[in-house]
This record gives sequence, structure tokens and C-alpha cells, in this order.
Amino acid sequence: MGNNIEIKRTGEYEWRIPRIGNMKVDAIIYASEKLIKDMQKDITLQQIKNVAMLSGIQKYAIALPDAHQGYGFPIGGVAAFDINEGIISPGGVGYDINCSVRLLKTDISIKEFLKYRHKILETIFRNVPSGVGRGGRTRITKDELKDVLEKGAKWAVDQGYGKEGDWKKTEENGCMGDAKADEVSEKAIQRGLPQLGSLGAGNHFLEIQQVDKIYNEKIARAFGISYEGQITIMVHCGSRGLGHQVASDYIRLMEKEYGFKHLPDRELINAPIQSKLGERYYRAMCAAANFAFANKQMITHWLRESFNGVISCKIDVIYDVCHNIAKIEKHEVDGELKKVCVHRKGATRSFGPGREEIPEMYREIGQPVIIPGSMGTASYLLVGTKKAEQISFGSTAHGAGRVKSRAAALREFRGNEVRSELAKKDIEIISTSWKSIAEEAPQVYKDIDEVVRVSHGVGIGNLVARFIPVSVMKG
Repeated sequence: MGNNIEIKRTGEYEWRIPRIGNMKVDAIIYASEKLIKDMQKDITLQQIKNVAMLSGIQKYAIALPDAHQGYGFPIGGVAAFDINEGIISPGGVGYDINCSVRLLKTDISIKEFLKYRHKILETIFRNVPSGVGRGGRTRITKDELKDVLEKGAKWAVDQGYGKEGDWKKTEENGCMGDAKADEVSEKAIQRGLPQLGSLGAGNHFLEIQQVDKIYNEKIARAFGISYEGQITIMVHCGSRGLGHQVASDYIRLMEKEYGFKHLPDRELINAPIQSKLGERYYRAMCAAANFAFANKQMITHWLRESFNGVISCKIDVIYDVCHNIAKIEKHEVDGELKKVCVHRKGATRSFGPGREEIPEMYREIGQPVIIPGSMGTASYLLVGTKKAEQISFGSTAHGAGRVKSRAAALREFRGNEVRSELAKKDIEIISTSWKSIAEEAPQVYKDIDEVVRVSHGVGIGNLVARFIPVSVMKG
């Protein structure tokens, strides 16, 4: 599929699709030989080439090491657009707006945890709602939900779900300031009302891990990682049905307003950033992102309750990153600091030391970067770099990236067999369905170790610590 795209190797981990035809810039792919072959199995390379044709794009279109076929943009795609001449595209953000990861640290060791593992996992499963269409524990009014959409994680903390330090260690302080609840449709509101405070399904997970390896002790300590064997927790979820509806609503509105005949792919439908519709989508997208921030904050609160109902321990946030998002940021373009709209579709921000967007306690070190694997494989903590700001608009990979569809996974794997294989690795898993386990079998994803090796090798995210799973909860 991607084998007929002309691509040139320009470095150990860098490939380039030269600007031709309607491309306005080159496309750059950061990958090893192994990962580039995976990308050539679907339309990833064609998609990133298409992104390079969009109006107002700056420098180049970027595919990160975990890139694979998505809607419009490849998942693992990054592009920045001139704030005056550029566009904003729902396909460059994704349907699951702010589908992202929060990393928590505990003050207990693997030895202590294993004494209570099964009971803790069962308690979490009871306390944190999950599954397809499953609603949350909290019943709120429409007006309260509108507060959530404009206040994000701070709303949850104000309601007693956590503490102030949680949102202070969250990207954007857990709140996208340009959010406007009135730009979110009634249908999206109705979908979001019952789902606040729930994990969802698909690739969303809650994973209890142990620190397996520390690569940089100084930075690890600054992030709260103290020793190998320390228990950590990752929560991966997003904006549920509300975010999906926001994307659907604005794709339809943009098609009606602007059409798509001028585009290389209908899925790249967009609006000028400075247009009324572009501004409306941005504000609605910010609101959906705030829903996701609040969602993870509430899950964090119930995690603390669950653990402490079984074993006394302290659980603190290390960091919470955005994945599917568009941000207005300043980056250097042609030697000049310029305001741009950066689309990160299945990508993690990776800012180096000194950026004002980084929480004060981490500002001299660089931003924590969280890259989860698939269940049964390792996950990683990295630190952002100045090089990432120079070559990838401060971005790196967001995970392993799929190599097989969910339909293919269901044809090849059985949930009970996957669970048995995980048990052999001393990983306990609990889920609402066998189907969910089969769809997310470790074999349907790229090699996370390879993805992170390339990220570190390119210099767009440097290794800090590696985690391995001991308990997994799936929707």
C-alpha cells in the first residue's frame, strides 16, 4: 500500500518524502527499518504525504515512530499550521479528543503489592466503571457538565475528587482555557452526561506496574521514581462519546461549509483557523479535552480509595499528557518565533527545559513524556528535549501503534488464551469481556521497545525509566 510512495533515507532514523505535486512541504518520517516496513503495510505514508498538501502547513508534515493508518492524518502524525493562513482539521486531532495518559506513583513496592494484588484489582474493577457504553458513578446535571467542559480537572478537584497538586501536574493545568461549552452540541452533551468518570473500552486501560529499569536516576528522582520495584499506575482514557460526537458534528459542518473536492482525501476536511467555524471547532475541542482531564481526575480519586481500602499507601500524580489535540503554540519557523496551531494526532508533547508550558516543578528538567505499551509489554517514561522542539514541533510517539485491526485481532486471538499467556508472565488481567482482551492482544501492536529506542535515538524524547505490568484492567 505504501510501497509506491517515493521515500528517501536521510539519517539513521529519518526518512523523507520529497515535495512533489500539490505538496507544500516535505514529509518526514522518524523510524527504523523495521518500523518503516510496518508503515508500508497500510496507507500511513500516503496519509502523511496528503497532510503535506494542506493550506498553511509549516516546515514539514511529520510521522512519528509509532505511526499507522488513521482517519485523515495517520495516528502518530504531527503538523503545524500558520495561525493566519492555516487550517484546523478534526482529522488531525482524532475522534477521541484528548485520549491520553496519566502516570501515578505510589510509595509501595512490588513485594508489598503482590500480597494484595487480586483484592486491589477486584476493588478497582468495582469502583471504576468501564466497558462499551458504560456510564460513570456520578450523576450530574447538564449545567454541571457545562462547568466540567470549561474547568476540566479543577472542577473534579473542587468537587472533592482529588487534590490541587493533581491538576498542577497535568498538561495545561488540566484545563484548556479557550473551551466554550456552548460550542458543544446537545447530542454531545447527552452522550457525555452518563459517562463522566468512566474508563471506556477499546485501547483504554488502567494498568498497575512496577519500575523495571531506571535509565537516568537524577531525572527519575525529580519525577518521583525512586527505585526499581516501585509500584506505579497508568490510566489511559479520553473524552468518551462526548469527544466522538464533537468530532462528528464539526466534520459534518465543515463538509457543508467548505466541501472537500479541493482536498487529497475527504477525511482531511478542515476550516481556516481564523474562520468562525474553525474557531468554534477549536473551542469545542478544548471543551472535550477538559471532559477527558476531569474524567481521569475522578478515576484517580477512586484509585486512591480502592488502594487504601486494602493497603495504606500514598498515590501522587507524576504527570498527565494529551494525545489527540490541537494547540496554539510558539515555535521557530525559518529562524523566527511564530505562533502556530500544532495538531498532534496520537502524539505526545515533548518540550525541553525552560518552556513556560511545563509545570514549575519540572521546568528546569523538561516535560515528563509518558509512552504506554500494549498490555503485556513495557511502558516508558521519557523527558522532553530542545531537539524535539527544533525537529518535531516538540512532539514524540504516544504508544506502540497498531499493526493489526480489531477485526483481524478477533479472527486471530481468543480472550481466554490471551489471558492465559499474560498469566504466564505473572500479569493478572480483569475485563468486562473476552472480546476486549482479544482486540488488544500484545501481538496487534508494534514493538514498543523499538518505538522508544527510535524516539531516544532521534532525540525527540530521552529515556528515564521503564515499567512492566503486573495488573491490567480493560473495559
